Amino acid sequence: MEAIWNNGITFIVWFQGLGGWLQTPMKFFSLLGSAEFYLVLLPLLYWCVDASLGLRIGAITMFSSGANEILKLSFHGPRPYWLSAQVKAYLAEKSFGIPSGHAQNGASLWGMGAALVRRPWAWLLAGFLILMIGVSRLYLGVHFPLDVLLGWAFGILTAWAFSNWWETAASWAARKSLGQQVVLALALSMLMLVLGSIALGSLRDWVLPASWLVNAQQAGAEVLPAPVSLENTVSSAAALFGMFSGLAWMHSRGGFDASGKASQRTLRLLPGLAGILIIYLGLRAIFPQGDGFVPYLFRYVRYALLGMWVTAGAPWLFQKLNLARKVAPDLPPGPLQN
Repeated sequence: MEAIWNNGITFIVWFQGLGGWLQTPMKFFSLLGSAEFYLVLLPLLYWCVDASLGLRIGAITMFSSGANEILKLSFHGPRPYWLSAQVKAYLAEKSFGIPSGHAQNGASLWGMGAALVRRPWAWLLAGFLILMIGVSRLYLGVHFPLDVLLGWAFGILTAWAFSNWWETAASWAARKSLGQQVVLALALSMLMLVLGSIALGSLRDWVLPASWLVNAQQAGAEVLPAPVSLENTVSSAAALFGMFSGLAWMHSRGGFDASGKASQRTLRLLPGLAGILIIYLGLRAIFPQGDGFVPYLFRYVRYALLGMWVTAGAPWLFQKLNLARKVAPDLPPGPLQN
C-alpha cells in the first residue's frame, strides 16, 4: 500500500500545482456529493417534484452512506494530507479515507437518477457529475486515486442493486401492516449499526499515528483526524429508520402526493425546510455531541426525527395547510408502491 500512497501523493501534489484557481470549481463539485447537499435535494424532490423519486434517491443515499462508513472503518486508510504535509488540505475530514464517500454516494445517487430518467442526456450528465465529484476530492487533498476508484465501484454496485431489486422489495414491504413495516425499518437500521459496531470493534487495539496529526496540522487542516467513531453510521442508520417508519405511517393515512400547483409546491419549502433546520441545527445545539453511548443515542433520535419529518411530518403539515391534496386511506397511491 505504501507504493500506492506515495504515487497518489505525487499525483495530488502535481494536480494541486496547477493552481489555486481550481479551488472554487472543485469545492462546488465536491459539494454535489456532500451530506449538506443531499439534506436539501432529497426533501425538495420528495415534497415538490415526485415522492416516489425522492424516496428512491433518499433510500439509496442512506444505504450508500451507511455502507461507506462501515467500509471506511474496515479499511481504516489515511487521507493524503495525513501522510504528507506536501499535500494542501483545501478541505479537511476527520474520518478514514478509503473508499471515498463522495465518490460512492455520487455514483449511487446520480447513477440511480440516470437509470430512472433513461435518457442519453441523463447518462451523460450523471457520468460528468460522478467524474467531477471524484476528481474534486483528489484536488482538494482528501482522497487518494484508489479511494475514489473504489468509491465509484461501490457506488455503481449500489445503484445496480437498487435498479434491479427496489421494485420487488418495495412491493413486498407495501403489503405489510404498519407495525410490520416499522419493525422492518428498525431491523434494517439495527443491522447497519451492528455491522458498524463490528467494524469499529476491530479497531480497539489500533492507535492513531502521531505523524498523521502532525502532517494534518502542517497541511493547514481545520479539522484533525479522529477516525475511530460510529457517528456517521449512527446518522445513516437513524435517518433510514425515520424515513421508512415515517413513510409507513403516512402510507397508512393514504400516502403523500407531491403534485399540485407551482405555488403550492414552492410554498411547501418554507415550513418544510424550517422543520429541517429546527431538527438538524436546533437539536444539535442542545443534544450532547461526541462519541459514546449517550451522544450516539441522542444523535440517533435527531436523525430519526429528521427522516420522519421528511416522509411524514412535513407531508402531514402540507395537507393541513392545503398545500397538498389529502389522500383517502382506502386508496393505494402511497409512494412506496410507485
